[in-house]
Amino acid sequence: MIERRQHERTSRSIRVEMTHPAFGTLVGFTMDISDGGAQVQVESQPLPPLGTEMAVMFRKVVGPINSEPVKMKVVRQFRNTLGLIFIA
Repeated sequence: MIERRQHERTSRSIRVEMTHPAFGTLVGFTMDISDGGAQVQVESQPLPPLGTEMAVMFRKVVGPINSEPVKMKVVRQFRNTLGLIFIA
């Protein structure tokens, strides 16, 4: 299989809070993350459709990793997993 990824992925479990005016806040955990995006597992919540842009906060045990939400877009869905890419 040909590897098409542009960025190396790192396996990490980081709490993710994804916010959208129509869907509210979804909470999940990264399965992996890279400079291009993240794979996020969400439990027991409806997933937003492909193309949805969300404001995303990454959180550690005591506080946020990023001070301001970053924009990310849903590019993949499979069961309870989202593929998100960073957008400008």
